[in-house]
Amino acid sequence: MGRLIVVEGIDGAGKRTLTDGLTAELAGRGRRVARFAFPRYDVDEHAHLVREGLYGRLTAVQRSVPAMTLLYALDRRAAAPELEKALTEHDVVLVDRFTASSAAYGAARLHEDADGEFAAWVGELEDELGVPRPDHQLLLAVPGSVAGARAEARAAADPGRARDTYEADDGLQARAGQVYRGLAAAGWRSPWTVVDGAANLDIEALANRIGEP
Repeated sequence: MGRLIVVEGIDGAGKRTLTDGLTAELAGRGRRVARFAFPRYDVDEHAHLVREGLYGRLTAVQRSVPAMTLLYALDRRAAAPELEKALTEHDVVLVDRFTASSAAYGAARLHEDADGEFAAWVGELEDELGVPRPDHQLLLAVPGSVAGARAEARAAADPGRARDTYEADDGLQARAGQVYRGLAAAGWRSPWTVVDGAANLDIEALANRIGEP
């Protein structure tokens, strides 16, 4: 059975870059690696509705933290069989964003901490929906100014990738970053490793860590 490894962090933290690096490192060691990224906007209808909310086209849904969270969770629930299959066929399954993302951003929107009721509710919801728990989670921790500049540059480089309402809210991003740190410190749903996303990443060391049983 493979290991489910999740890469988390605020928008612009560098999650895709880290996932690319880990994929190359692990593949170079002969490990079988599968990759997923959430939300699956172009695959799942629930994720499509999330995107509509994030870009202001479903404002009633976007205003409701539980409604948005449920849509994210249903996307993961729909992917659960595919994730489970990948885990039986690969040594490592790398996921860009997962359950902790909903906990961090939802709690931040509600001005709660990692040990608040909302994060606990998200965990209960995912368990009831049968969403698999990660074996390890990597938190890319970066200053909000660095992440924001990266998100702006990404949007400028891709005219079809304008920043959504979450990405454009610097206060929300800062609060989500703090919630993420709290989740990592508490070992929320798995062991965590906090990575300095503003420094040069030691991909080899991280690959060694996530490969441990």
